[in-house]
Amino acid sequence: MKLVFCGTPSFAVPTLKLALRAGYEVPLVVTQPDRPVGREQQLTPPPIKTAAMEAGIRILQPEKIKANADLRLELEGIEPDAILVVAYGRIIPPWMLGLPRLGCLNLHASLLPKYRGAAPIQWAVANGEPATGATTMLLNEGLDTGDILLQREMAIAPSMTATDLFPLLAEMGADLMMETLRQLDAGTIAPRKQDDSKATLAPILTREDGRMDFSRPAMTLYNRWRGFEPWPGAWTTLHGKKLAVHRLLPTEVRGARTRPPGELLIEQGTIFAACGDATWLELVEVQPEGKRRMTAGDFLRGHPLETGARFGS
Repeated sequence: MKLVFCGTPSFAVPTLKLALRAGYEVPLVVTQPDRPVGREQQLTPPPIKTAAMEAGIRILQPEKIKANADLRLELEGIEPDAILVVAYGRIIPPWMLGLPRLGCLNLHASLLPKYRGAAPIQWAVANGEPATGATTMLLNEGLDTGDILLQREMAIAPSMTATDLFPLLAEMGADLMMETLRQLDAGTIAPRKQDDSKATLAPILTREDGRMDFSRPAMTLYNRWRGFEPWPGAWTTLHGKKLAVHRLLPTEVRGARTRPPGELLIEQGTIFAACGDATWLELVEVQPEGKRRMTAGDFLRGHPLETGARFGS
């Protein structure tokens, strides 16, 4: 079987590597252009480009693909049996959808139709889901609305962050894609329509998603931190400046009176923040704007706070 692979971030790498180990012919990898990264804005290749270079595969990095005549000519010349699309980050145009005999096969990191969109792993964790999974599907012109081929579920441990989950789902998803290819080739898969009435969305994350709303219960804020770490993370403001929260825990504060959301209780070098439904968060590690990460105790030594101070001020 001859495959073309479209992908960009590290999440896509296990699928490409497993396809090569399984003996599939992959004459071409399509990925996004190199982008400036970090404070130095150094031009950096996507992880899938690095993996393709190591495997000696031809690479194309078109800025646009919708009306790209050169790309179309290239793919028509290859005549792939399937095009694998894993976190490519581009909408696949109609001409490309109909090109391979088995279709364009997408690996999506959720149990569709739940969490359609750009950030399914982050939102599943942020919403406190006990499980998520991976889905292979036939791409169509909609946003993650294609017919489902295979699915596999994975539990989300209560302490697990989205960062923890990414590599696990990438490996599981790669194996699921190989099983999908085997069954498609054998004709043993019956694609099934998604139930649009059960669809939920996982939109691309913004900086504002990390802003802590202390009117929410502590567990809700904790889950959002788990889902949004490392970016946009969890953050609030204190005395007009941003304060990033790198570690936090829902906790009980025995004997404490109910306080307005966002109000602080300072006890023996520990910072507790009042949350909705009379719940509490302990802030374990923070980072003031323009400073390094530090424990709550170190922060209090340099920024004395008293009980009654309030986040969001």
